[in-house]
Amino acid sequence: MLVSAPTPYLRLLTATQFAFNIGFYAVLPYLATHLGSGLGMAGWLVGLVLGLRTFSQQGLFVVGGALTDRYGPRPVVLAGCVLRIAGFGWLAFAGSTATVIAAVLLIGFAAALFSPAVESEAAREAVRHERDTGNPRAHVLALFSAAGQAGAFLGPLLGSLLLLLGGGFRAACLAGALVFVGVLAGHARLMPRADRVRDRDPEADGVRDGRRTPAAVTRTAQPGRSSWRAVFTNRAFLLLCLAYSTYLVAYNQLYLSLPVEVERATGSQAALGWLFALSSLLVVVAQVPLTRWSARRIAPRAALVSGLAVVAAGFAAVPLTPGGPGGLLPGAALVVLLTLGQMLLVPAARGLVPDLVEDRQLGLATGALSSVSGIAVLGGSAATGALLDAPAPLRWAVLAAVPLAGAALAFTLPAGRGGKEPGVRAVAG
Repeated sequence: MLVSAPTPYLRLLTATQFAFNIGFYAVLPYLATHLGSGLGMAGWLVGLVLGLRTFSQQGLFVVGGALTDRYGPRPVVLAGCVLRIAGFGWLAFAGSTATVIAAVLLIGFAAALFSPAVESEAAREAVRHERDTGNPRAHVLALFSAAGQAGAFLGPLLGSLLLLLGGGFRAACLAGALVFVGVLAGHARLMPRADRVRDRDPEADGVRDGRRTPAAVTRTAQPGRSSWRAVFTNRAFLLLCLAYSTYLVAYNQLYLSLPVEVERATGSQAALGWLFALSSLLVVVAQVPLTRWSARRIAPRAALVSGLAVVAAGFAAVPLTPGGPGGLLPGAALVVLLTLGQMLLVPAARGLVPDLVEDRQLGLATGALSSVSGIAVLGGSAATGALLDAPAPLRWAVLAAVPLAGAALAFTLPAGRGGKEPGVRAVAG
């Protein structure tokens, strides 16, 4: 999978996403249990801590995106790796609510640095590859997503192995930190120092007949207030952010509502790692062919709407699915449908961003897409944590309504490039 990326730089970015997720998912699936059973936190506080982690990551993506536009991806990625190592090391030994929250915030902010840098570079390279070869950008973004999920598949298994061997949550944290030590060393050596924005289409950078026009920009130019204003007054882009945020609120339930459902059904959370592995395996196997199909047959907007509707169906299926062997069928139905929806909507959403903003604002916009989502998750996690004690039909109905609202918002977006309308370019509102 990693070697099938079409250019050396895309291979590096794809491998980066793969390694990031191995380290991250060796720890995250077991955090809620550690907080609740290990440290004795109340359900609402566990939800709040998980929401703070997501907010410090997704909510601050805009900072990482702006820094990427200002300094380029290399220093931002390296700084993020250093902070992630420190955060995992701190979390391994944190024993109070205050220290756990501080460590979790540091872990999240680390990702807020390196993830927008890597994702905006992947989107930029996918657009360039589309321009050079005619292959839809969604193919490249699907490969990038599948590599990340391959890491997410191996990470929980690594964490489960350490727990089975008696190492406990601390060993999982230290293993995650060790993975990021390797990522830091590899990227310090391999990540290009040059500003690849200079290699884009000359006319896109304001160069005509070998001369740079006043409109020319490079990533080393400080993004001014005009860039922020252009992004945050772009009606179509903000609608995309709101629609995408409903997906992230829903996806966060894998770490909040799914563990509760698994424990209710089986009496323990031992099977949780296997459900995460099922989700990741589905993406590894099906992401690229599914995205290839959707990119050729439907517009990005349709893929986004359909994906959110499938996610909603996953929550609706939980109270309707019989328990079955081991009582895991409802949880498995949620995981499968949520993952299928994710595979449809994430490449479509990321592929729409370059159509809605100018290239010099791509890092900022990539960060903003996740930051708006992170703010939504911060409020949504505490609210859904409070729903854990509500009757199951009510809880799952409320959770299903969230992505359905996102699908309604997404339906108002421009169609975007690809599918049946390859020539359509979204216009910022």
